[in-house]
Amino acid sequence: MRRHFKYIAGTVFLLIWAGCRPSIYISPETQPDKIKRTGYVIQAGAFSVQANAVRLTENLAQKGLNPYYFRHESGLYKVRFGDFVSRKKALNKALELYGKKIINDYYIVHPEEYAAVKSDAYGTGYLRERLIETAESFIGIEYSWGGSSRKEGFDCSGLTMAVYKLNGLSLPRSSRRQFHAGIPVKRNELEKGDLVFFAADSSSGKVTHVGIYIGNSRFIHAPGRSTRVRVGRLQDPYFKESYLGARRYF
Repeated sequence: MRRHFKYIAGTVFLLIWAGCRPSIYISPETQPDKIKRTGYVIQAGAFSVQANAVRLTENLAQKGLNPYYFRHESGLYKVRFGDFVSRKKALNKALELYGKKIINDYYIVHPEEYAAVKSDAYGTGYLRERLIETAESFIGIEYSWGGSSRKEGFDCSGLTMAVYKLNGLSLPRSSRRQFHAGIPVKRNELEKGDLVFFAADSSSGKVTHVGIYIGNSRFIHAPGRSTRVRVGRLQDPYFKESYLGARRYF
């Protein structure tokens, strides 16, 4: 029997399908991309076993649907994917995948459910706080990978992408594109929700890491393979030395 799962607002724990893109040159002449608000999204599955969510995520990734999965308060793992201009298009894709038995359950997430849309009424401060709440819910979670993603390493940019997408902003997948997409922000003008970027060699312009700023010179990031999401500090020697810049998206 087909079931429709509603998104339950609150703390979620997210695990992403993707990997960081290290050592990519950022040309200063490149014009920033534009990011848009997330459209209609398909949510599928309600898995008690994490590996099942990973398996579905792998299948959807092969179809170019840019999926990620998360765990909310119930402890069940759910997968989100796609970005459709209308509910009809999202529903048609869901029905297609359901008919092929690629997904067993689905729910269409409406754009109005996102903090980005609600911020029109409540202000950007509201959106910033929601971004931080989402990012903080990842702290202590060890990412789990499947298939070829293990070869790509830990996914710092996937974390930041998902934090934004869960709040209704379609941040690009890779750290390089995230760097291009934002508006440059001076270090002393950072606000909650801005992204901070790092380079092992800051003079090279090669992005190797990204995190989401949460205030008081702190940021949340996925530091490396087989480690847990944690809070970093910009004044720590390594991050102080490797700091490349910051970007803002709204």
